[in-house]
This record gives sequence, C-alpha cells and structure tokens, in this order.
Amino acid sequence: MSSQPLFETRLAAVPLVSRGKVRDIYEAGEHLVIVATDRLSAFDYILPRPIPEKGRVLTQMSLFWLTKLRDIVPNHLISADVADYPAAFQPFRDQLEGRSMLVRRAAMLPLECVARGYVSGSGWKDYQRTGAICGINLPPGLRESDRLPEPIFTPATKAQAGHDENIDFDTAAHAIGLDVATRVRDLTLAIYKRAADYAESRGIIIADTKFEFGFIADELVLADEVLTPDSSRFWPSAGYRPGGAQPSFDKQFVRDYLESIRWNKQPPAPSLPDEVVERTSAKYREAFRILTGKEL
Repeated sequence: MSSQPLFETRLAAVPLVSRGKVRDIYEAGEHLVIVATDRLSAFDYILPRPIPEKGRVLTQMSLFWLTKLRDIVPNHLISADVADYPAAFQPFRDQLEGRSMLVRRAAMLPLECVARGYVSGSGWKDYQRTGAICGINLPPGLRESDRLPEPIFTPATKAQAGHDENIDFDTAAHAIGLDVATRVRDLTLAIYKRAADYAESRGIIIADTKFEFGFIADELVLADEVLTPDSSRFWPSAGYRPGGAQPSFDKQFVRDYLESIRWNKQPPAPSLPDEVVERTSAKYREAFRILTGKEL
C-alpha cells in the first residue's frame, strides 16, 4: 500500500467513468469501483496539494458506517477487498487498497439528502435571512451553532458546477415524487439520529450531514460516502459553545485558512502550506480514531 498522497488514479486499460472532486470511478463489469483520492476541494475548486491519508479516512469511515447502519437501509457495497475486484484491477493494488470499494450500480436520485441537528453553514445564513431553513420555520432567537429542537430534513439539488442549492420538501417531492421524497426524508432522519447518538457517546457532535440514495432495480439504497468529514460537520462536544462557529474535524480548517489569505475564490486555487496540509490530515485521522476506536 502506497504511503504517498494520491492526487489522481491511473488504471491503464480500465474504463474511467468519471473523475469528481475527490472520487475516481471505474467500470468493473456490471459493477463500479469507486476510489477516494486525497484531493481536497474548497469553495468548489480542487486545491493543488492533496491531503495525505484523506481518501483512506473517507473510505474506511464510510465502511464503518455502512456496516453500522445496514439494519436501517441497504447499501450498494459489494466488497472493499481488492482481491474481490475484477482481474483488470489487480495490478493497481497500490492505488486501491484501503481507499476503494466495489459497488453495485445504482440509479442515483438528483438530490443531496441533508439532515441538520444544529444551525450552521448555509442553514444559519438561511435562518438569519428568513427565520426558516429550507422552508421549515424555526423558533426565533436561535444563535449560530444552536441545537435545533429536533433534527430537520433539508434537501438540496446536486450542482454539476458551483454550489448545491437548498430546496424545500415540496420542491424535492416535485422532482422525485412524493412517495420517494417521503421515504428518503424518513431514512435520512433515522440514519442521522442513529449516527448522532453514537457519535455523541464518543464525544463528537454531528451538526449536519448529507446522504445520497439511489435505486438498484426497485430497491432504494444508500450510496456514495457516508458520514465522513467531507460530507458532515463534526464538532468536538467538549468545546461546544453555541453563539458562533465551532472547532471542527472537517475541512473547515482549510476554508478558514483560505479566507485568512483573502483568496478571491477564482482560479487558480492557492497551494496550501505544509502546516495546513499536515494539520488537516491529522484532523481527518483523529475523527476516524475517535469515532471508530481504531487507528487508520
């Protein structure tokens, strides 16, 4: 297994399906192989320096949660053992081990299914402006990072470029049908509550998180990454102080650095200094250790 950061996979003769901000996806017969690289995006741009071990954290944490949640919802995972992948993948173990999954193909829903237990991020901006988040009216006087009376489902459209757009439930139901929208809302909240209760027992607050669902034949499944530092806001509960932004285990540290240098959020994206790269890598690994009880 390579210890060098992996910015981009190169699997000769294996058909590449897509290269996203973080994941490279390859055809594997009727299935897919998803590889989490060490790329990091911020403000919708991929930064030029990878974060060591990031892709392994994302994959291993997703595997942890998929196992813990499979009694709530089925998922697309077949195997994370490279020995189970088709023969064409075997020469590339150094790029695949620990950071890839063989999965069933799913027809993905065009929604990010977001659960929020706290007022933060775009939800905080929405609340400040309207007193609601995604059309859900909330009590007046909430502070940034306050815990909500109960978790809420706040879907968003998937943007091919730029930011996802928060939408209300009726808009989601119009896009995918009321029955499916109701099912993914209920699943999103059930998964979030299970995960948030577990994380709280480990000293981490999951402020919000996003899931993706799809259909395999007629079966609705959980797919893509699950409850990782890239898809969630993880806050240490010991330092929780509502009324402002919170310390976090996610890439907020990188966003804060980019804000501090007054980057105009236009290309080219700046290169991160060594200290920011190392501290970000350490944050990802620490989140994994705390939540799973294991070292990466």
